[in-house]
Amino acid sequence: MQVSVESAKGLERSIRVEVPADTIEQEVKSRLIKVGKTAKIKGFRPGKIPAKVVRQHYGDEVRQDVLNEILQSSYVEALNQEKLSPAGTPQIEPEQAVEGEALIYKATFEVYPEFEVKGLDKLKLEKPVLEIADKDIEDMIDNLRKQRATWVEADKKADDGDQVTVDFEGTLKGEAFEGGSGEDMPVVLGQKQMLEDFEKALYGVKAGEEKEFKVKFPKDYPAEELAGQKAVFKVTVKKVEEQQLAEIDEEFIKGFGIESGQEDDFHADVRQNMERESENKIREKLKVQILDQVADANKIDVPKVLVEQESTQMRDDMMQRQGITDEAQGPGLEEFAEMAERRVRLSLLMSEIISQEQVQVDATRISEKVDELCKPYPNADEMRNLYMQNQQLLSQIQNMVLEEQLMDFLTGKAKLTEKSVGFMELMES
Repeated sequence: MQVSVESAKGLERSIRVEVPADTIEQEVKSRLIKVGKTAKIKGFRPGKIPAKVVRQHYGDEVRQDVLNEILQSSYVEALNQEKLSPAGTPQIEPEQAVEGEALIYKATFEVYPEFEVKGLDKLKLEKPVLEIADKDIEDMIDNLRKQRATWVEADKKADDGDQVTVDFEGTLKGEAFEGGSGEDMPVVLGQKQMLEDFEKALYGVKAGEEKEFKVKFPKDYPAEELAGQKAVFKVTVKKVEEQQLAEIDEEFIKGFGIESGQEDDFHADVRQNMERESENKIREKLKVQILDQVADANKIDVPKVLVEQESTQMRDDMMQRQGITDEAQGPGLEEFAEMAERRVRLSLLMSEIISQEQVQVDATRISEKVDELCKPYPNADEMRNLYMQNQQLLSQIQNMVLEEQLMDFLTGKAKLTEKSVGFMELMES
């Protein structure tokens, strides 16, 4: 077999493969002999059919099968011979496939880039450092109380945090418009649920009051006929309600899985959860800094076919989340190209670092990660067995742990500076 390699632009490569005619003919002859032993042709006994007759009946079909198989096997052999690693499926162009002559074809594909990761000795990271204060815990508990709060009618003027229920009618140049009216619409002041002018006009209103005001729609408002327009709204205030936070009692505490129902245990659990959240957030921030710096220091070429595959996956994921089933209604792949290219580049860089530094996944950390993921479930032991026995789930955990180990390794190589932050500052950043 003869193989020649041509380099095109970037990562594209072409190989021209020539398989001798003798190799093909020997395989065709061998296959026809096997076929002749079991073939059924009228006028001949099985196993007694002349080779010439077998070839007349089955020659073309057998030859095509042989050519397809030899093309595949010779392609793999040629890649191994030339030490090429293709990214994606090749484009095959037959040049010659005539009986009695050599099989000649050209395969074009992209290869993975060859590179050495640079800049790992120049990583500089800013690590957030915090101590969870008692006030942070109290603020978090207040948030939990708000999640289970109730609304109580109040004879007062509506203020920030109050819920105002209104009927409303809107007109544009004296005419009603689609979506411009509603009944029993609850609006929590300060949450920016409605247009700014609409919500602002509800501050200070009381139950039973009627009010008329103007609202300007933003220029980028989704409904084009309303974008940049001024509408007049008439509202009737049905009620004003104050938020009443949930009481911290035994029932409330048990609702968060604290079986004792004791407030001290509740505080300890809240602190533990906040510590876990903050640790994950710190890891996330360090990871972002590492990936940004590694990507900036290594502007390697990436195979276009991998970028296209990643773009397709990103688009499909987005369409699934948004419930879009018609591909024609989804966004074009070009909208994902930049992010997809970055993802592919970082994936190649991280894989090379893992190989270069021989980072091995830690079995103990896999077990700890499974325990961490299963702990919130009431049937934690069953969930743990499910993870450990399902190879697909376990593989996902292994990848998570390997990534964490890689980030720990790179963090250890970096020059660290520390910055004190508050809990909410960290979580909102």
